[in-house]
Amino acid sequence: MIGESVQRTEDPTLLRGEGRYTDDLNEPGQAYAHMVRSPHAHGVLRGVNAEAARKMPGVLAVYTAADLAAYGPHKCMLDFKQRDGSPMKRPIRRSLASDKVRFVGDPVACVVADSAVQAKDAAEAVELDVEPLPAVSLASAAAKPDAPQLYDDVPGNVALDFLFGEPEKVAEAFRNAFHVSKLTLRNTRVVVAAMEPRAALCAYDAAAGRWTLTAPGQGVFAMKNQLADILGVPQDKVRLRTFHVGGSFGMKGSIYPEYVCLAHAARALARPVKWTDERSGSFLSDQHGRDHEMTAELALDKDGRFLAVRVTGYGNVGAYLGTVAPQPPSMNVVRNVTSVYRTPLLEVSTKVMFTNTTPVSAYRGAGRPEANYYMERLIDEAARGMGIDRLELRRRNHVRPQEIPYKAASGMTYDSGDFGKVFEKALQAGDVKNFELRKAEAKKRGKLRGLGIGSYLEVTAPPNKEMGGVTFEGDGSVKLITGTLDYGQGHAAPFAQVLAARLGVPFESIRLVQGDSDELVFGAGTGGSRSMMMSGAAIAEASDLVIKKGKELAGEALEAAPADIEFREGRFVVAGTDRSIGISELAEKNPKKLDVSHVTEVIPSAFPNGCHVCEVEIDPETGVVEVVRYSSVNDFGTIVNPLLVEGQIHGGVVQGIGQCLMENAQYDAEGQLLTGSFMDYAMPRANDTPAAIGWQSHPVPATTNPLGVKGCGEAGCAGAMTSVMNAVVDALSAYGIRHFDMPASPPRVWEAIKNARHGENRGQTPQT
Repeated sequence: MIGESVQRTEDPTLLRGEGRYTDDLNEPGQAYAHMVRSPHAHGVLRGVNAEAARKMPGVLAVYTAADLAAYGPHKCMLDFKQRDGSPMKRPIRRSLASDKVRFVGDPVACVVADSAVQAKDAAEAVELDVEPLPAVSLASAAAKPDAPQLYDDVPGNVALDFLFGEPEKVAEAFRNAFHVSKLTLRNTRVVVAAMEPRAALCAYDAAAGRWTLTAPGQGVFAMKNQLADILGVPQDKVRLRTFHVGGSFGMKGSIYPEYVCLAHAARALARPVKWTDERSGSFLSDQHGRDHEMTAELALDKDGRFLAVRVTGYGNVGAYLGTVAPQPPSMNVVRNVTSVYRTPLLEVSTKVMFTNTTPVSAYRGAGRPEANYYMERLIDEAARGMGIDRLELRRRNHVRPQEIPYKAASGMTYDSGDFGKVFEKALQAGDVKNFELRKAEAKKRGKLRGLGIGSYLEVTAPPNKEMGGVTFEGDGSVKLITGTLDYGQGHAAPFAQVLAARLGVPFESIRLVQGDSDELVFGAGTGGSRSMMMSGAAIAEASDLVIKKGKELAGEALEAAPADIEFREGRFVVAGTDRSIGISELAEKNPKKLDVSHVTEVIPSAFPNGCHVCEVEIDPETGVVEVVRYSSVNDFGTIVNPLLVEGQIHGGVVQGIGQCLMENAQYDAEGQLLTGSFMDYAMPRANDTPAAIGWQSHPVPATTNPLGVKGCGEAGCAGAMTSVMNAVVDALSAYGIRHFDMPASPPRVWEAIKNARHGENRGQTPQT
């Protein structure tokens, strides 16, 4: 079944409205929680007056930081070193603010009542005594000497002063370069805006001393361990369940303060407690994405060969350090910025900054699309500056097939790829040779037409283990257990395809289990385009163990030596005879003896890559940008289910278009979120996308996992961010504009054109 476009098996349930999302679930006798959040971006918290709230109808409790003092902090899971070798700064974050509030939306208290309405009414009666302090929202502004300081023990608001590379060698390469291109780039902050707001339901079993938390996420095993760590209890005292999830993109992958409040309330009140966020709360409290201010430089010799790339600047992590927050503006820039190009030297020198804003962490790609964007913009600018065709400049610098395995300047070793062939196929798919005809036709209609080329290479999630469990049930079904988690990707069909292909069991008989931590012995979760690489490998290895066990059992059943037993198409066969037994029959005769619970060894990262081609048209009178053509060629290695891969490409491309053309979370000088609802924050709709998003596959199987897969979940963002913005700049070049920062929204584009007509550039012209 590998390679077949099998329909998503969960879709009929979801389309009938029978999905089970967290807010659909209820427990007998449950209470309801509502959070009290800071209206100030920064201030000293002098006190919390909850007396009036506690006396209101139905109110069961109001909890503040003092009530949760026995619990541990929320932790960043990374341990980067500063450039001087000292540990990065990781100030303690408790579930409820006590001494200071540090962003608008910072949770200060939790109200629990008999009904959701009563809890919300009482929350509005809680009075906060806050002494306001000056706030800072931009990372670069937070780095200034006179900037407000969020923490006494974090000088200059610098969580991490990061350095990778050898600055002296890089500087020498730039000094000796024939040409240097330099761009200052803004990668805007985005609100994740998942379709399903965060929600949670927590119950406490006093007899067992055990919590059961139901919440959306990206992997129950890791979240269970996080919650147990905060509560200060053994891991077996927490059970984490996740049912259907309405999107996450990185945002729901960790334990939030609300969940700790529910755990405390469930034990204190001896009844289940439920909480569902409102959309306004989601805008403030859900982790945001992106938000980088970078200066990128590319050094080239006289023939246009890349000598070195240097990225310096700032990454904004908001008020608190998320579980993987420092990664996108630091190490993920390192791993991804050189992309598919031979680049001998690399320096990444960035500062990860605290600001008085909603915390920022992983968002679809988590630094990978950003890094590829920096490189692709630099290449276009270098081509203009040197008078070299931008396509030819890319060709000259591709890593060639004969150079693979290729040790990149990042330290990563590319194990597979055919970057030049992917590039040429993408140009053909995008009909680039006839672009000038389309551009001339658009000009007759008064439109500016631009062509954008965006190559990318992504380094998937860091190496890790994964679980693959196979259980043959008494009813003839097969339970497949793995520690990744489907939060919209559609894991059930492709995982079943792998198991069916390996064991020959009926596809329809396979039932996937991921969302119950009690079923798992390990689970690294879903993220970083890792699921098919990790779970696919775990399923393949578990299948091999089932077959090994099966040969022993089949030997007994067929009265033959295990060495004489062959396995093919779901049957154990005595070699050279017609004697055989099917795997399902063998499992029925030997209950539980074929079952396997397996954890892989560490599986390396993979390197999905591709090239996207985008064409836009701009109306110079209104500034409206329209994506009119879009195509791509991608190398995802072995493709298990092409239909689902195409869906992943579509979703990632649309999210990339959204960030490039409209999405932009903005704060005012006081740290108030100006784009706090869908009235102010634009999201891409169907009419903002091209009529078709073309995709083709040029697979070069990975050598680092049994299936040869590479991961595809985030590639659409990487290809779109690069190709769409290059297309926008190409269109605007008719007015002499050589760089334009996202978002290319109508007012900004219109103003840039107006200023260009009057000989102004508003800082959009790069230094070369």
